Amino acid sequence: MNKNLENNFIRIDEILLTLDEEESVLAVKIAKILGVNEKEIVRYGIARRAVDSRKKENIFFVYSVNVELRNPQNYLSRQRRFSSTMKKKALRHKVRWQEPYVYEIKKAASDCSRRPIVVGAGPGGLFCALVLAQAGLKPLVVERGQDVDARVEDVKAFFSKGEFNANSNVQFGEGGAGTFSDGKLHTNVKDSRTKYIFDQLITAGAPKRIGTDAHPHIGTDKLRAVVKNLRKKIVGLGGEVKFNTCLTDIETDNSKVIAVTFNEQQKVLADNIVVAIGHSARDTYQMFYEKKLEMQAKSFSVGLRIEHPADLINKSQYGKYYDHPKLPTARYKLVAHLKGKRSVYTFCMCPGGFVVAASSEKGMVVVNGMSAYAQRGKNSNSALLVNVTPDDFESDHPLAGVEFQRTWERAAFVSGGKDYRAPAQLVGDFLKGLPSEKIGSVAPTYKPGVVMTSLAGCLPDYVIESIKSALPVLDRKIRGFAQEDALLVGVETRSSAPVKFVRNEGLQSNIAGIYPAGEGAGYAGGIVSAAIDGMKAAESIISKF
Repeated sequence: MNKNLENNFIRIDEILLTLDEEESVLAVKIAKILGVNEKEIVRYGIARRAVDSRKKENIFFVYSVNVELRNPQNYLSRQRRFSSTMKKKALRHKVRWQEPYVYEIKKAASDCSRRPIVVGAGPGGLFCALVLAQAGLKPLVVERGQDVDARVEDVKAFFSKGEFNANSNVQFGEGGAGTFSDGKLHTNVKDSRTKYIFDQLITAGAPKRIGTDAHPHIGTDKLRAVVKNLRKKIVGLGGEVKFNTCLTDIETDNSKVIAVTFNEQQKVLADNIVVAIGHSARDTYQMFYEKKLEMQAKSFSVGLRIEHPADLINKSQYGKYYDHPKLPTARYKLVAHLKGKRSVYTFCMCPGGFVVAASSEKGMVVVNGMSAYAQRGKNSNSALLVNVTPDDFESDHPLAGVEFQRTWERAAFVSGGKDYRAPAQLVGDFLKGLPSEKIGSVAPTYKPGVVMTSLAGCLPDYVIESIKSALPVLDRKIRGFAQEDALLVGVETRSSAPVKFVRNEGLQSNIAGIYPAGEGAGYAGGIVSAAIDGMKAAESIISKF
């Protein structure tokens, strides 16, 4: 136990509140658990808030809190005299001392003659640049897409008119692919940098609840302002951000990078480059392959989006409390382990969300999910995914996974009518192997629109057959999941990067000075994990100075 108690607080987990109780009763519960008078509590803060709906007839909110006591030494001495009953209570609630974490960014001891360059303005690139800027290294951030305001207009034109912009879309532009998503911040990565990331997001305008919710999300509507404010902070610290600027070439000398070229004509001397390009920059992958940067094909997942009425999911998860005003729109996370077939799992579930057009190349259809912060759309959706490995690809080329994706995205484009509408099919018809002719009770949310057809030719047979086998299994977990007129929309192929860049312990590639980072480099799987990896790359660069 840390003796420097004034720098510590008490963490209490597993405090339960019923749906009828207000958060104000937490003080009473804290005092009872600790065996102290309420007046001894200086303050407390909610560290985590979750919904426990395992028993539909008795739903709870589960809290973790951080507590500061007026006289912590008195509490310590009292704790030593705890009765066996009090000890059991403390154990049940996991009472412990905890030291607050502060992420410290060391200032660079010397200036770099050539400022670091960060390629990509997604979460990996933005948080890398922010840490570099706070260290005084004044990074240059380049992004092939538009700033977020112009990007929103380009995406609206695509959704409403089918006007596709190859450099400004759901995948490319300020904020990366996450800008047009649910803005999920839940991660299984255990890293102390997470608190810094959440603090910066909140400072930039994200809802404060993201710091406490068990399944935090910002929502596409609020995330747009957040990424803009992160950019402004980087610029305010001496950094520079350039949009419509694509990395098209690198120059090396003795296996070390010495210069980069943007937009095929603007050459810039450089010796530290963070490559945070996201998982859809296929032309950049190709350029790096030709420049002998070491990479390898990796596994990822492909499948379909499934849409249900949000009320169906709410009733399944919350029972009679499905419309309770305190409860968020219900979510789920499911997996079907199938004998003789590949497992199928749900991914990127969007409560009260939309299926969106996520194409990044002409003549291809890709779908993804998106939600606003309120998550109050009429439908909920998620991906139904099946894992594919390099053994499924047509060659052992490092970029074979990219070609695998393209094959099925082209097939979906053709099946949807060659105008960026997406092929769709009712679950009942899908299970019977029949093409769908009309929409059922679940109205599709995908824009520019859907074509009711058969999805059989839009993905490999083993993927289709696995999803067919999984739907009845998942229906036993959520009644109605495989209802006849639930809607399947295809195809989802961008679950994660199809490529992994090889890097050393210093996070550099085989070409010195190049730091592959984030999801596109194969080292992350979402907003927070990509941001963490970008920060690690920044720390490695800062250590040089």
